[in-house]
Amino acid sequence: MSKAIRIQQQGGPEVLKWEDVQVGDPGPGEARVRHKACGLNFLDVYQRSGLYKIALPSGMGNEGAGVVEAVGAGVTHVKAGDRVAYAGGAPGAYSEVRTMPADRLVVLPEGISFETAAAMMLKGMTAQYLLRRTYKVQSGETILFHATAGGVGLIACQWLKALGATVIGTAGSEEKCALAKAHGAHHCINYRKENFVERV
Repeated sequence: MSKAIRIQQQGGPEVLKWEDVQVGDPGPGEARVRHKACGLNFLDVYQRSGLYKIALPSGMGNEGAGVVEAVGAGVTHVKAGDRVAYAGGAPGAYSEVRTMPADRLVVLPEGISFETAAAMMLKGMTAQYLLRRTYKVQSGETILFHATAGGVGLIACQWLKALGATVIGTAGSEEKCALAKAHGAHHCINYRKENFVERV
């Protein structure tokens, strides 16, 4: 028997319950992962509160990292013992162990901790979507990026700098502006002190 945080109904934090769950062997195309860390996101709050509807009862959490315990038939890109991380799919990261589609898993390089991996996957995918799919940023362009001291913003600053773009960030304090600059923003506007539209 394993443990997981689950909800039977949507609502406030009081609906979160630490429950016994039975986790079986992975089926075809699946892997069983023992979590070492899970990410916490506003998405989780939206799903728990009812802002985003989900099928109930449900597990909680959309990104995690851990070690593969077993794989089902047809799974070849991960194996038992691999350090992995994931984001997306059905909620269930707030658990000790889960079985899930193996195609969601990426193998972690040794230099990335479970905690870092669990905290970066969804944010990294968001940055990738914005910088490479919504608009494919090119070297030499100047990009205004809001909330550059947040999880997505810090990844975006580094990526934009690596792409050769000039990054103008916004943040809500001098400390946050310093953090954004340390992660690649060339300029940062404290929107609590300045009108960023006029400044840009």
